[in-house]
Amino acid sequence: MHTNDIAILRDLAKRYVAICNKPVMNERRDLWRRHNSLKRTPPLIYVRAWAWQEMPDSKLHCVDPFFRHYEDFFRQSLFRDTFDDDFIFEPWVTVNAAWELPPKGIWGLDSPQTHSEEERGSYVWDAPLKTEDDLAKLHTPHHIIDEAKTEQRVTKLRDVIGDIITIDLDRAPAYRMWNGDISTQLTRLRGLEQMMWDMMDRPAWLHKLLAHMRDGILRTHEEAEKAGDWSLSAHQNQAMPYAEELADPASNSAPVQRKDLWYFAASQETTAVGPRQFDEFMFQYQLPIMQPFGLVAYGCCEDLTRKIDVLRQLPNLRRIAVSPMANVAKCAAQIKQDYILSYRPSPADMVGYSFNPTRIRDILTRDLEACGDCYVDITLKDVETVQSDVDRVRRWVEITREVIAATGLS
Repeated sequence: MHTNDIAILRDLAKRYVAICNKPVMNERRDLWRRHNSLKRTPPLIYVRAWAWQEMPDSKLHCVDPFFRHYEDFFRQSLFRDTFDDDFIFEPWVTVNAAWELPPKGIWGLDSPQTHSEEERGSYVWDAPLKTEDDLAKLHTPHHIIDEAKTEQRVTKLRDVIGDIITIDLDRAPAYRMWNGDISTQLTRLRGLEQMMWDMMDRPAWLHKLLAHMRDGILRTHEEAEKAGDWSLSAHQNQAMPYAEELADPASNSAPVQRKDLWYFAASQETTAVGPRQFDEFMFQYQLPIMQPFGLVAYGCCEDLTRKIDVLRQLPNLRRIAVSPMANVAKCAAQIKQDYILSYRPSPADMVGYSFNPTRIRDILTRDLEACGDCYVDITLKDVETVQSDVDRVRRWVEITREVIAATGLS
């Protein structure tokens, strides 16, 4: 174990704990509980991305790859504390269990990628499900944890910083988020354009594939629940997962059921698919996965303007994403006060290029006024560049708070 790695992590952990202990964290928890329970608060601000790779503070110094992961977590956290948004810093650091998964991909098939020569550029992939017979090659998922590897991970981190900060273990299944929404991995397996063609020229086969994926995800969720592996650090809602109806996030909690947790799902890959096809070939398969959970947040970057009526089928739906591609006014007219409107302005307009406070104010004012009496929060996400400006996101938060006050929503 590299001595310098230990010193680096211990120093960062102490500084992180100091942030977690700020009194404002409890104030933010109360705001998010009320807001996510459809009670009136000012629009809350959540910075989800900020071109971290452009920041000088992103440089890592640990040698051990395992420790570098947590060094990065701490350094990102210390930097994001300067934004003064409504993010909540939790007084623990989470270690994921070591799941036993197929070596070639979560569904057992490899999707080789060909990258452009540009750093962080685009790529294409070779979708492995090429014929209907390839369906037989798919992995049948189960929730299995390698206990020895998991204990090694926890012990290694606990031995270094466990006296400073709580080490939380997340044993919930691997088939969550982008592995649990069907849509993301379906496109990896079949290809984006081909998936849409399948809806038209081989719907029966596509339904069979979707059923296999739905049943596999559900199986891992059910097996994890039976094993007592869901805990209160497994909340996921692409925001701050607090609500009066559910227990707060917590480290190393006693086992809980899915009904005690937030779940997140999306279908970015079907953004160009109409409401009827979206319902038939995606949402109906996501429904059984989402229904056992306490509350659900739906949507990421896709345009859901014409699909909100479809989403209403989910009785435990609480949050709907309104992406930069969506029509804010039309979404607000449908969402009303039935759900949280998670407003996501374009990062290019907000912080990406030629930072322009007037433009930012005009866009935010227009869209917040269009939201009317909706319960709104504002997420800055998918920020690929801030042109290496270390102060840009902090300034954006300040401007956003000014707009909120000027529109009478504070």
